[in-house]
Amino acid sequence: MIQVKLFDQEHEKDLELEMNRFLQKIEEKKLLDIKYNVAAVHEDEDEQIYCFSAMIIYRA
Repeated sequence: MIQVKLFDQEHEKDLELEMNRFLQKIEEKKLLDIKYNVAAVHEDEDEQIYCFSAMIIYRA
């Protein structure tokens, strides 16, 4: 069975840490793909908000 795990963080290092924790739990041969995305939104003239997200596709 193919499954996905979604991740969403405001900081890229937090995303990296969360994904690495998950990847330690699955066998490398079960990993199929990783999709990554960054979104940026301007709130005010001086503030920009980032959203770092990823999806791990793996075989259960």
